[in-house]
Amino acid sequence: MTDPATLHEAIREEVEAVLIGNESLVEGLTISLLTRGHVLLEGVPGVAKTTAANLFARASGLEYTRVQMTPDVLPADITGTHVYREHRGEFDLQRGPIFANLVVADEINRATPKTQSALLEAMQEQRVTIEGETLELPEPFMVIATQNPLEMEGTFQLPEAQRDRFQQKLTVSLPDRTVERRLVDRFDDSPQLGPETVSQVLTPEDVLEAREAVLEVHVSDDVKEYVLDLVGETRESPDLEHGGSPRATLAFLDAAKARAAIENREYVIPDDVKALAKPVLIHRLVLSTDATLSDVAAAEVVEEILDRVEVPSTAEGSTEGEATAVGDGGHPTDDGRR
Repeated sequence: MTDPATLHEAIREEVEAVLIGNESLVEGLTISLLTRGHVLLEGVPGVAKTTAANLFARASGLEYTRVQMTPDVLPADITGTHVYREHRGEFDLQRGPIFANLVVADEINRATPKTQSALLEAMQEQRVTIEGETLELPEPFMVIATQNPLEMEGTFQLPEAQRDRFQQKLTVSLPDRTVERRLVDRFDDSPQLGPETVSQVLTPEDVLEAREAVLEVHVSDDVKEYVLDLVGETRESPDLEHGGSPRATLAFLDAAKARAAIENREYVIPDDVKALAKPVLIHRLVLSTDATLSDVAAAEVVEEILDRVEVPSTAEGSTEGEATAVGDGGHPTDDGRR
């Protein structure tokens, strides 16, 4: 059976052959891949969101498609449609880009809510219905959607139901100067570097086997109660109109098991939960009117909840250190890595 830790390291090393400073992003993507999750990537233009997704797919051996979302994109442009073949006098099914292992919906918030909703069935049930015919999507299947947090003109806010189907929201930050200098030197030496230079180091079968290993990771009762406490606090917070759903609770559980597995542990510790709190929760929370007017951010609410909720001290393998957050840049080390 494929070891999740070995799988993650192989992907990370291959992606790092082109991009550096994205270790926490690769970790977050791997966690979702191993748990049938989907990812919302947010970052300003030029931080290689789409490139990172392409590199990740190529290294993982996954069939990759990309859809550039615009207001005129229709649901059929994503799922597919039946096309009439005049010379045969019959209709043929023309499958859309959703029929791939890894689908990138670039700038998803530029598509209309109707088009965004075309992804709902695919993300939740891993199938689509085209003119009354239900078709299964390939396995593994994963959606990575990107959005720009700065440019809001001409965009449509993602419906709550759509946001809730993303297991994680990962933030791609601007690199610090040390990392950016290394990036400049690398592309100065090898201007041809790109997704096509990355080698496939896994197969879809490896991913499916690693998923089975993640299922065997143990979660103690104390850690389960800790997850329930955190999600429960989001439902009670005066700064929030709506807190985390039961789907958020299950996303916490699955993602924590995957994080433990790629760190070569057979059990989840509270630090796994803490590291995943922001990626799992912030996109699902709906701020109250007062919090919005006071410029309170969802991430700040999550931080306050983490500070307030008692961490279980009897949990197996519990540590007292700060957990490095998944997908928000991490903390730079001496060599500039995050």
